Amino acid sequence: MTERASFLVAPADVPSLRHAVAKIAGVGYSERAVRERLGLEDLTELQWHSTPVCRAERLSSRDPLALAIDLFLLQGTLPAEEIGQLFDASERDVLIRAGLLAIDETGFARARASLFPVGDRLIFSDHAWPGLPHPGYAIVPPDQVMRIGVDSRHLARCTLRRPFRSALDLCTGSGIHALLASAHARHVLAVDINPRAALCTRFNAQISGATNLEVAVGDLFEAIRGQRFDLITANPPFVPSPVDALLFRDGGRSGEDIQKRVVAGLPRHLAPGGIAQIVTELGERDGEPLVSRLREWLDGAPMDIHILRLSEHTAMKYANGHAQGDDYQTRLNSIHEWASNLRAQGYVRVVSLIISLQWSDAACGSPWDRVEESRPPQRTAGAEIEATFRAERLARALDSQALKQSWLCRTGNIALLDARVLGSDLHARTKATLLGQALTIEHHLNSVERDILEKIDGRIPTPDLIRILGDLGVDEPTAIAAIRSLLRRRLVRTDGPPSADFPRSDVAEPRAPDVP
Repeated sequence: MTERASFLVAPADVPSLRHAVAKIAGVGYSERAVRERLGLEDLTELQWHSTPVCRAERLSSRDPLALAIDLFLLQGTLPAEEIGQLFDASERDVLIRAGLLAIDETGFARARASLFPVGDRLIFSDHAWPGLPHPGYAIVPPDQVMRIGVDSRHLARCTLRRPFRSALDLCTGSGIHALLASAHARHVLAVDINPRAALCTRFNAQISGATNLEVAVGDLFEAIRGQRFDLITANPPFVPSPVDALLFRDGGRSGEDIQKRVVAGLPRHLAPGGIAQIVTELGERDGEPLVSRLREWLDGAPMDIHILRLSEHTAMKYANGHAQGDDYQTRLNSIHEWASNLRAQGYVRVVSLIISLQWSDAACGSPWDRVEESRPPQRTAGAEIEATFRAERLARALDSQALKQSWLCRTGNIALLDARVLGSDLHARTKATLLGQALTIEHHLNSVERDILEKIDGRIPTPDLIRILGDLGVDEPTAIAAIRSLLRRRLVRTDGPPSADFPRSDVAEPRAPDVP
């Protein structure tokens, strides 16, 4: 196993270390530039077995950006002359003292930690593939700090990015979500039960210059001391694992040991008007809605729940993806162990999710929940998730009389897709997708909802639309219900004359004070 970074820096070395990291950023080492250089649509596509091809085909021109990618992302080894192109002697020495760089007796250099680009931010963590050339979790220490991987990037892109008074990041790992929140929250608390993860987060905070970020070692909410937070993020261990090998990964045989405690603690620690956002995986059983499990964990707390399904894997595919073993029989035994555990839990598939929760508004009726599917976002989608909460509440809060006093318009360009089965008497199905969004959600429409979208041209008074639908044989209650359904799904929004006094669905709710 490659020797790991210490994530310790002497106070006197902090300015020099920041300068060395800025030097890496200065050669163009950002998420977009690295992705384009490697020919990837998204950095989540980068896999260890593709590193030789990336190095040979995409980094053959050994300019400083190529060298930085090779050293700090692909875990390559650089000769002395290439290291000299990246760093001068003082920069190299401070990286060595900080435990980020190692140079052997022949002058070849390797990184002792990876430097992950997240947007324009750079975040250190343990290597993505600790056991190269044969990476496997069996040889990884239990306190390994999680890399900036698929789940980390999905949560980062789905988190609300607006001013908050306070933010809490549970199971913080490298501190990625705490560091991102520090840019728009007045105070951030990052918590992890793994002392090495807390060390890594402090290290990243020092390098980034974040002075509003506090780090605590503790077991979830035990380190909180009764505080409430406007934003709570969590990337907890969630893998339904038959082994207990990694703190950042394994969530017990059900995968729920940690994440259900996170959800159960939200009613005591989420501030009024705040939001909690969790990236996770849940095993799914046929006939059991995932939301019912969340309601059970909340123990009756009145919270609205939005579940975004990003991907799913059959139980067998999931078992095969997590199995270990270099020889055939060992790997076969591991697959059997993982598959048997999933069967014992009753899981037929494992689903990757972003779960967002807010306190319910009693004026809008009982707590609601919604499950939507989307391809994983490749850009920020937090505003769209927040708009979903607003739209749901507006559709519930507007009584029929207020709705009939409004005007309606489409929210934006909408793609309609009709699906018919030729030679069958099945009714045609229509799907609608709001274009230009980070989330690609397909909404199934009934015939009345489709008629509404097609009849709206610009802005139209709701009474006029109801009359048009009446001419098509649609009664008023059915028309009102269809309009509410489209409002909930943000396919239409309320609009009106400047003098009209009613809520507009395109106007944001009051937000937290600006961060000074």
